[in-house]
Amino acid sequence: MLQIQRFCLLLGLIMLPMLVSGQGYEIRIKINGLTHQQIILGHYLSKSMYPDDTVKLDDKGYGTFQGAKKLPVGMYLVYLPNSRYFDLLIGEDQVFSVETDTLDFLHNMVIKGAEENQLFLDFQKYMTNLRTEADSLTRQLKKVVSADERQKLSDALKTLNENRIARIKNIKKEHPDYFVSDFLRATLDIEVPDPPKNEKGEIDSTWQYYYYRTHYFDYFDISDPRLLRTPFYEDKVMTYLNRVVPQVPDSLIPQVDMLIEKSRNDSALFRYMLITLFNYYGKSNIMGMDAVHVHIADKYYINQSWWSDPKFIAELKDRTEKAKPLLIGAVAPDAELMFVPADHFKSALSDTALKRFPHVGIKGNIHRVEAKFTVLMFWEAECGHCKTMVPELHTLYEKSLKQLGVQVLAINTLFGEDGKVKWVDFVNKNKLYGWINAWNPYSYDFKVKYDIIATPMIYILDENKKIIAKKISPDQVEGIITSILN
Repeated sequence: MLQIQRFCLLLGLIMLPMLVSGQGYEIRIKINGLTHQQIILGHYLSKSMYPDDTVKLDDKGYGTFQGAKKLPVGMYLVYLPNSRYFDLLIGEDQVFSVETDTLDFLHNMVIKGAEENQLFLDFQKYMTNLRTEADSLTRQLKKVVSADERQKLSDALKTLNENRIARIKNIKKEHPDYFVSDFLRATLDIEVPDPPKNEKGEIDSTWQYYYYRTHYFDYFDISDPRLLRTPFYEDKVMTYLNRVVPQVPDSLIPQVDMLIEKSRNDSALFRYMLITLFNYYGKSNIMGMDAVHVHIADKYYINQSWWSDPKFIAELKDRTEKAKPLLIGAVAPDAELMFVPADHFKSALSDTALKRFPHVGIKGNIHRVEAKFTVLMFWEAECGHCKTMVPELHTLYEKSLKQLGVQVLAINTLFGEDGKVKWVDFVNKNKLYGWINAWNPYSYDFKVKYDIIATPMIYILDENKKIIAKKISPDQVEGIITSILN
């Protein structure tokens, strides 16, 4: 309920006035109970932490971080031995001091100076008290049986949250130029009003969803590089893409464009956004998400990632061009194959010469297969997964797919006489007759066009040979086709 809960260790700092305009940073630390130990000052970059400075405390627990160049505004942390740490909020004024105690970083903190940091520290203490009260109400709520008592406790929890929101909004109103105001405001979620009624008194059931989606970033400025240096920037962005936007490329691509374009005002933010989204969709196991990855690569990464190695970019460009014709919705590449009839496999079972003879079959093309749905199965007899999945698909084909207007084109990817022998033996052993068994002993063209780097590989094409599914298992084929027919 309270998004700010994750920041239970956040500490505010008092910042002393800058002595000289343009001065760097000077952060004086005193930690009671810790002496002769090295501590680290680091900054957040979303969920990761990167060190900026180190200092060794003296025999009284004093140490000073300092540098000639200002630190970027954002959330920082002081990392102590034994993996303990506390957070700092560093704004424009970067000459300040803080004293605290290892027994309780927050409540034993003493600050002197900058109003911004005093506000932040006061808010952390307020949140500690609020969480204590909220936890107490939650425990009571779990025990009570009376509906009236449950309502009272629920109302009390709601009031606590409303008070938190009001306090944050008031800080923003009174101190609009402080980073602490933008930071705290960015932790708020959107308040969705009740949907309006039309002239007939009816309510649009999707109105609140679209309102929430439209206003999702009202409190969170994704173009602000200061928020990138906090622990929750990435969560905010990825929650939007994964839970708010429909999980189809046509919906995701415009939102990815929006996020990347809004990050352009800061080079570090742009680099972070582009790398994060490029890697995320590149690793996705969700069918169709490669379209988002290809879009990011083609529109942005190949031409605008100035930090990338030229060799990587050249390889990425090649992979992207190969991937474009294989995206869902694209017309599948055509390829010439040899369709080998079942009688040949049966005859070759006891005829060694015929089994090795490669020049057999009828010339055909993928696009000439007439069917409501065409399933392409690229496989080879030596593939461990193929030994299980190919017979599974054949059983499914005979049992139900054939009746749904499906034709299976089982394409052997092994070449040469040895490949032919293994293919014939496997087909006969598993009685893979009835569907179309095909290969091309003369050309690797189909493997290149379909980017076959591993087997088995399954594609489903519609009657116009457009790709409607790919890289799936045999047990998914019937469900996908049935859902389309329905």
